[in-house]
Amino acid sequence: MASTGTLYRGGVSMWSWVAHRITGVAVLFFLYVHVLDTALIRVSPDAYDTIIASYKTPLVNLMEVGLVGAVLFHALNGLRVMAVDFWERGPRLQKQMLWVIVGIWLLVMVPGTFYMMKHTIESLFGAA
Repeated sequence: MASTGTLYRGGVSMWSWVAHRITGVAVLFFLYVHVLDTALIRVSPDAYDTIIASYKTPLVNLMEVGLVGAVLFHALNGLRVMAVDFWERGPRLQKQMLWVIVGIWLLVMVPGTFYMMKHTIESLFGAA
């Protein structure tokens, strides 16, 4: 008899669990970096100004969009997890709730991404 392994194959529920963990760690990493760069002002105001100036690049702007997306998904999925845990019908409706939060996430992120990247897009491709 062939071994099937121990990899959990739970479909979209598994991927929402993975995405929740990844977005949580990403937000925690951002908070750590944010505390460090903010604390730098007490050590060296010139170094702080240099670091803050380096944040005004297209790559960092894209990372900011990723951060907002991570925070939004983590928050919405956290509400879904609480509903699954504390609502009597939550476990039966968890997949439907997941698709609702994905829809809300897209509804907010698509125009939000355009708005947050507007300055970068204009500087790279010229004002439209």
